[in-house]
Amino acid sequence: MADEVIDDNCFVFELENALKEGCDLGTLRNICKNRPLTSHLRPKIWQICLNVSGKADQFSGFDELYDLPEQALLREDCQNLVDKLGNEDEEKLSVASDLESILTLYCKSRNVKYTRDSGWTEILQPLLALRYSKTELYNVFYAIVTKFVPRDCVHNGKPFHLFRLLLLYHDPELCGFLDTKRVSPDLYAYNWFSTLFASHCDLKVILNMWDVYLQLGNQFLVFFMALVILVNARDQLLTMGSDSKQDIIEKLSSFPSALEANDIEDFCSLAQYYASRTPQSLRQDFYDVLFGMSLSSQKAEADSDASVNQALCLTVSVEELLQSQVAVGDCIRYFLIDCRPAEQYNVGHLPTAFHLDANLMLQSPSEFATAVQALLATQEQAINSNALTAGEHLCFIGSGREQEDQYTFMVIAHFLQRHSLFVSVCAGGYSAIHNTLQDNLNVGLTDHQPRFCIVCNVDSVINQNGYDGYNICHDGQEESLINKFEKFSSVFKSKSAIVKEKMINYIKNEQAQAERHVSSSDKVGKRYRNMASVFSIGDDEEEFEKSQSSDDEQREVVNVGTWTGRAEVKSVFECQEVTHSGFMHQSFLCVTDSHLYVLRVIKDQKGMAWIQSRRMLGSILKITSKKRHPEFITFKYGSNNPEAGIAITAIDRFIIAKAGEATKFIKQQIMKVLEASGT
Repeated sequence: MADEVIDDNCFVFELENALKEGCDLGTLRNICKNRPLTSHLRPKIWQICLNVSGKADQFSGFDELYDLPEQALLREDCQNLVDKLGNEDEEKLSVASDLESILTLYCKSRNVKYTRDSGWTEILQPLLALRYSKTELYNVFYAIVTKFVPRDCVHNGKPFHLFRLLLLYHDPELCGFLDTKRVSPDLYAYNWFSTLFASHCDLKVILNMWDVYLQLGNQFLVFFMALVILVNARDQLLTMGSDSKQDIIEKLSSFPSALEANDIEDFCSLAQYYASRTPQSLRQDFYDVLFGMSLSSQKAEADSDASVNQALCLTVSVEELLQSQVAVGDCIRYFLIDCRPAEQYNVGHLPTAFHLDANLMLQSPSEFATAVQALLATQEQAINSNALTAGEHLCFIGSGREQEDQYTFMVIAHFLQRHSLFVSVCAGGYSAIHNTLQDNLNVGLTDHQPRFCIVCNVDSVINQNGYDGYNICHDGQEESLINKFEKFSSVFKSKSAIVKEKMINYIKNEQAQAERHVSSSDKVGKRYRNMASVFSIGDDEEEFEKSQSSDDEQREVVNVGTWTGRAEVKSVFECQEVTHSGFMHQSFLCVTDSHLYVLRVIKDQKGMAWIQSRRMLGSILKITSKKRHPEFITFKYGSNNPEAGIAITAIDRFIIAKAGEATKFIKQQIMKVLEASGT
């Protein structure tokens, strides 16, 4: 204990001398070493950390007009804050006046509107304890809000979508639990981010926390602080399965208030640890969106609206991925899984990438399960032997082409449903890797064959049927399409056999899963009258060989918004239609009183779709889902004759995000049809 006191005294003495000499931020960081500060040094050090020390008086250009549309609300909140502080009466008026001036000037200078839930008064409260002048207080407040509070910190804003991706990366089980309960991060972490925890923690805790935060200067630290809080409380949260959504939100919101001042150093160290275990591409991808102030940042923010909201997982840049393959030390090591078709993988891939054909997931689920088991065994063996390919963090590589990468995303979703940790995807896929290595392809890629590489030959597309289009020959020789295909097929078959043989060595008693029908305990409602349940869960292995025809073969083009808004349309579900060839198409399932319609989106006509099929609800004989992929739904249509038995005439398959909700509603509509017909 005596040694700690001596060390603290030396630290304070060294810091005082450095401040007298006018030290810079780098010197301060070397002395402070991310430790909480003493109260008499804190005000000056915060100004240095925020680069506002000696900054000009911003009030010199203030018009002193308190005429904001929300001025009355702003003034009331300032008065409420002063009343909470318990100042002497003669001080209250002065402090309230300064606060109103600061917030009014901030709104006018930033051209923003004041709202009660902005978090600004909560941020000002700990700053008042530092006894700054009005000018100093404004400069410090302005710097903290603009540099450290994430932009778009509103309900359903981008910071909360990013935080969910972080939680999914580090604790997919907990993330899945909260998703199931429909507890999104903005419902419990809104004030955490907008006030940098000032709304939930006591003054001493916040001062110590901001000491470390400002020394580090890492704007993303607030996300990892929030992550530490959730991961630390995961066991408690996972036992709340029977609790209401509101109870879970209230419990989550209260966690930061349990922090004590002595916890802060360890708390911040853990946050930095999780930051180091997260793809560094995150900062590159989201800095401009969340913290940038330039025009380019505003453009990045606009461009990111859809990407962050719809992202399946975190992305890793090609540069970070390539660097991790040669770096040593504590940097993240990735286990690379190339999900392109085998014919593409075999003509060029990263040396450390393992192959997992995403097409197998739909075409041969049992082979896919075998391949996944082999990959995981290979990963474990690589980690244990500290091989070059070792890595706990999984990074999936697609082709970089939208149509094929839909399969890659299905594979990623499969791993996330298994609660696999550290799942990410390579930004831009193989195309981006190829373009980055274009000056050194022979060294950077293994088995690269320019004549068959789809990136080298943009006009030549590899597909399941071979090659389509004219193939560029780099050696100047002209070969017929048939000769090229035969040569490629022999190469592919030999390599495929080798890969399969290696994988089988890792297989251990893989058993097929039998299909089962829903029991009464599954709580999906009553069975159909006079017939077996049409709902089942399991791996339906029936091939896509049934007729895909609809009740009406003529495809009509309609406006999606207008058509789905019709009075007879009772419910609409976004989905991906999976065709018999395995291709997926963005679609909408529309349910009326009598029919199930499939609207297939027309890519080159915004807002338009084909009516792909019209199915009578009474013709639906069976609805099945995959046990491991409950969002993969199969509808079977036909007739059920007591004498002739069941006759299947058509099959539709979809990937539906809200599969449970969709199948429940469709079943209810089918029941109404059957009851109306008396069957």
